Amino acid sequence: MLVFIGLGLHGEGISLRGLREAREADVVYAELYTSKLPELRLDELEQTIGKPIEVIDRETVEQRPDEILQAAKAGKVAFLVPGDPMVATTHVDLRLRATKAGIETKVVHAASIASAAAGLAGLQSYKFGRSATVPFPDNPSQVPYETLVENHKRGLHTLLLLDIRVEKNRVMTANEAIEIMLGLEKKIQKQAFTPDKLAVVVARAGSDDAIVKADKVKRLQKLDFGSPPHVLIVPGKLHFVEAEALRAFAGAPKDVIK
Repeated sequence: MLVFIGLGLHGEGISLRGLREAREADVVYAELYTSKLPELRLDELEQTIGKPIEVIDRETVEQRPDEILQAAKAGKVAFLVPGDPMVATTHVDLRLRATKAGIETKVVHAASIASAAAGLAGLQSYKFGRSATVPFPDNPSQVPYETLVENHKRGLHTLLLLDIRVEKNRVMTANEAIEIMLGLEKKIQKQAFTPDKLAVVVARAGSDDAIVKADKVKRLQKLDFGSPPHVLIVPGKLHFVEAEALRAFAGAPKDVIK
């Protein structure tokens, strides 16, 4: 059996059910390349679970998963992942491989940035359109900007996730993402991410020191949001309750909210 267990958004984000499933497993793997988890202490988690955790990289999960699948055929394997297990495509692919190999799978859910960021900002989750990831400049893509344009046409909010490269210890900040998006605006010029556009930065969602700040893009770009992970939200058409929430929860100035 292969059990996908979400670690949530923080070092203490795993659920009680997730802990029980991990304790009952014969082997415990973890991937930490899809997101950065604040205050995650692997040694402490190993002590809590009562067995060693083997951290595996993207290449192993996506290209050489035989070790994981063989272990799941022979016994019970716990696979720990940041956030909610099935949000990342890479985990869906591994689950499909297991199912095709006749291996029983189970999913233990946890908090996801997709719902947490919306909730912290006071925005209605069902009013979000397709999300996208802002990649580092050496791997340029217009997809996040094009996604924003399409969502904007429908009045929907856009969640922009930020690139991470664990092997190089690089995690994109909101300030870097804003600079990249402004560059795309200058190139494509569809008025989707201008300096005067309303945006929201959510830093370290799920942590005690989480920051949620709404303002014009040009003002947000100058602020220090502390250590990652960060995400960007570009609101679409606001309900009056959402506008009030952005003022109350994210400190949005009155001159930005219409």
